[in-house]
Amino acid sequence: MASDSAVPEHGQEPAKSGVEPDVAAVRDGGPEPAARVEYDVERVEQVYRKLDLRIIPPFWILYFLCSAIRSNIGLAQTMNADVGHDLITMLNLSSNDVSTALALFYVSYVIFDCPSNLVMSKLSPRVWMARIVFAVGVIGACFAAVQAAWSLKLLRFLLGVVIAGMWPGMSYYLTLFYPPSRTGKRIGQYFTAAQVSAAVVGLVSAGFQLMDGVGGLVGFQWMFLIYGLLAVVLGWTLLWWLPDRPLPPGQTRPQSGFARWLPPTPEALEGEDALIHYQDLKRVYHPRSWTVKDLGYVLVDWRLWPLTLMYFGVVGVGIGTQLYGTVIIRGINPSFTGVQLSLLFAPIWIMDLIAILLVTPISDRFHRLRPLFFSCAVCIQIAGLLTVTFAPIWNPWARYGGLLMVGFGLGPTVPICMTWTNEIFQQRHGEVGVAAASALVSGLGNLGSITTTYALYTGWPADAARGPHQYRRSNLTMIGILCMSILSSVVMFVALKIAGNKPSHKIDSSESSTLDGTDSFQDGAARRELEQRGFGRMWWNRRT
Repeated sequence: MASDSAVPEHGQEPAKSGVEPDVAAVRDGGPEPAARVEYDVERVEQVYRKLDLRIIPPFWILYFLCSAIRSNIGLAQTMNADVGHDLITMLNLSSNDVSTALALFYVSYVIFDCPSNLVMSKLSPRVWMARIVFAVGVIGACFAAVQAAWSLKLLRFLLGVVIAGMWPGMSYYLTLFYPPSRTGKRIGQYFTAAQVSAAVVGLVSAGFQLMDGVGGLVGFQWMFLIYGLLAVVLGWTLLWWLPDRPLPPGQTRPQSGFARWLPPTPEALEGEDALIHYQDLKRVYHPRSWTVKDLGYVLVDWRLWPLTLMYFGVVGVGIGTQLYGTVIIRGINPSFTGVQLSLLFAPIWIMDLIAILLVTPISDRFHRLRPLFFSCAVCIQIAGLLTVTFAPIWNPWARYGGLLMVGFGLGPTVPICMTWTNEIFQQRHGEVGVAAASALVSGLGNLGSITTTYALYTGWPADAARGPHQYRRSNLTMIGILCMSILSSVVMFVALKIAGNKPSHKIDSSESSTLDGTDSFQDGAARRELEQRGFGRMWWNRRT
């Protein structure tokens, strides 16, 4: 496959070199062709665009619903508060009860995140992802029945158990179909579901508030019930929708054991498209079965910790903003009604979405500069928090503008951090490196979410006291952990320059050798990833 530098000049037809593959043999289950075939970049792009249509839409929908179910508790705290039908009044919750319930989700999430991802790497990724969404829907619907603080805390803990592994599992799943340098944009594409979810559920919650009292349920109960039931239906549908990991040409998918009871799924690619994908990403088609010893090499790799600290800061601020956004807005202007709070909450996440769509594709094109893109986005968050904190109290719209800046800065940070993790650990440790590292960075990094949900804002009573300095210390704490994220990205960048990122010694010759005798990391995608691709293939330079 040609590198980006070998793309034909403007006005020339793309060429395909090498030996034409025996497509019929592949389609009919024949032997794998022996010759290496190289394709121009545009033909390879066509294959990945087909994968996009198959994978990104279901990922977007499942992440939308799961994000809504996870974060609806934040909206429920203010819904129909004027008539005493908000979550806090109905359950007679203290601020400590709310903070504990929010934090318990992340406690179970941190505990079960890595085990869930490792199970997914051993079993069918399609089935495991469907299981996660189905279970999230069941638990989410049960929130409609909460009657006391203990039941709210229990369900939040169980929600963390069943949703654990979803976010890093999606990141790992992408590496089964895309090279790491292409995953940033894709992670950003379905990550926009969280932003749209935060915006839409804020708007839709205004409608649920109008349903207050219908059928004997209050507004937030209708919200939990409907979103939960939708996720249950989606979890079952994913068994027919998502493809399983790709198979080498000529192999068939076994239908034995538990697989006999599950609906079959069409292969993601067929014919020449399947062969082109195989030539471009052989490392996926010839995975090495990992052991506990291999996992141990990942766990002791120092590269985990700077990435975890990067994630700690940005996800902590992101979740803090998501769960306490309406609370912060109400602190800016206590006269806002519940519906107004919901409407003002949405633009924060629209700004987040815009930043994702703008920045993540460019970070893929300049994939060696991911820490620069990450740090610049974090600086925008810091500027926003400073505005929220120190803008004149008599000008609430200036403070609200600071929240919009926070939303914009948040957008690209999590996708960039996860993509950089995939790039580093796939090259260093192979498939188990991606599965374990993405889960550990996500799981341990979510300790930042515990910090912002349990210790800050309403969980810090002295800081929540009304007045011109309300939430000032919480905002400054978030600025502090964001500074730690920037420092960690710099440390990681410099350390990689010094120590490098060669494959771990656990990857021996038997693993790195494929059927045609080449190094599995030197497939088409790996050769292309050695270069920084720049703006040459961006959409504005494509032929029409």
